[in-house]
Amino acid sequence: MVSNYEIMRNQMRGEFVKYNQEKMIKKFSLRNDENYIYMEFMLREYRINRKTGVVEWSENSFSTSVEADYNESMTIYDILCYSKNDCSLSGNYCPVNMLKGTVKSSDVGSNMFQKSADEFNGRLTELESVCGIFGEKLELKGDVAVKLYPFTFLPVIIQYWEADEEFPANLKFMFDENILDYMHFETIFFMTGHIVKRIQEMMKTNFNIC
Repeated sequence: MVSNYEIMRNQMRGEFVKYNQEKMIKKFSLRNDENYIYMEFMLREYRINRKTGVVEWSENSFSTSVEADYNESMTIYDILCYSKNDCSLSGNYCPVNMLKGTVKSSDVGSNMFQKSADEFNGRLTELESVCGIFGEKLELKGDVAVKLYPFTFLPVIIQYWEADEEFPANLKFMFDENILDYMHFETIFFMTGHIVKRIQEMMKTNFNIC
């Protein structure tokens, strides 16, 4: 049985092929050929079929491939199809509830990744090592603070605090204040969901945990 998520993802295939592909290629300097547009997402190679809109990823230069899931596909579609023509980074970072053009709220996104934060607890060395694969260490608050590059042109800051006697473990994301020039607000949560998933996958692969 096809899930609602799969139905929505599959509908976006048809929307993608309606857009000017040369424009998106030029905007983000994407590798391409007659059949596919290529881009990296969390250090994994993806390709988008230029005729069908199907998104796939591979870890062996597409000798074999896997169709991207909902979070991956919708994030890629949104960036390629809906990002502004003049999108650019400000260099200033803020949490999702403080982004320009949004209603400020302390509840938006709160505890969304509490389960993942709890799973990371006690695994600082492994978490920092894996986050370092995706980006660079920062001198910011947190037991782990790293600027990740989910896309080569769009960094995200992740901060993590271990649990203590008073507070549970805490996982926090910071975004360039212009991120809504690149994607819709709800897509931020698709992207962060995939970021956490990839970190967990790498921790499991490299350290047999999570």
